[in-house]
Amino acid sequence: MIDWRHWHNEPYLVGGLILLGWLYAILTGPLRTRLDPNAPYPARHAVKFYAALLIFYLAVGSPLDQAGERFLLSAHMVQHQLLMYPAAVLFLLGLPEWLVRPVTSARPLRGLLWLLTRPLVCGALYVVVYSVWHLPALYDWALQDKVVHVAEHLMFFGVALLYWWPLYSPSREFPPISYAGQMLYLVVVAIGMTPVFAFITFSHDILYPTYEYAPRIIANFGPADDQLLAGVLMKIVGMAVAMTAFGVSFYRWYQTSNKAAH
Repeated sequence: MIDWRHWHNEPYLVGGLILLGWLYAILTGPLRTRLDPNAPYPARHAVKFYAALLIFYLAVGSPLDQAGERFLLSAHMVQHQLLMYPAAVLFLLGLPEWLVRPVTSARPLRGLLWLLTRPLVCGALYVVVYSVWHLPALYDWALQDKVVHVAEHLMFFGVALLYWWPLYSPSREFPPISYAGQMLYLVVVAIGMTPVFAFITFSHDILYPTYEYAPRIIANFGPADDQLLAGVLMKIVGMAVAMTAFGVSFYRWYQTSNKAAH
């Protein structure tokens, strides 16, 4: 059974999140004037940034991690969606432009950052990394090896930052793409994610041995039901998030067009 009192307090997890929060506090506080002498304290950005860290911890440090690692594929899917949607989006929205400028304007990094932030590259990396990790051998390996599991989650979060960059980039050097481009980008990536969704949802076999032989913690809810629910969550939540972002981009495009017309 799941121990709902089991919260992870490993130094690399808690320490890493505290370190990120501390660095953010130092850079936006005492060192802010060195980065941008005229910048006020970014209170709204800070709320989003710290919310991202909190959601990241809830995804991988709360009892949800035990449920996803040992019992339910659907719980594991919820973990990934927390990392790749609210945590990644809020992380980007929590970065003021002047905070990322020393990195995005650095000459040695300019070529690499230009390549990594191209919409085609962002979308392709997101789809490929997410899809490859759901191959049965790799996915089950991550469930059996803690180091591999941590690497999997970090890769998901990393490619999610790239996925959202064309929409919510905080950088002047590598800004968001046009609103029309954002809408097209979201549709293309959603189509690219369809094969992995179909692979999980419509498979007649139980793909991941860990969940096939896991103890049942919900009555009359077998591994086939769990796998179906995981696939449906992958598609429905992913589409809901993408269409919400699409709607926001469409609304902003409409507002911009209206202003230009008047």
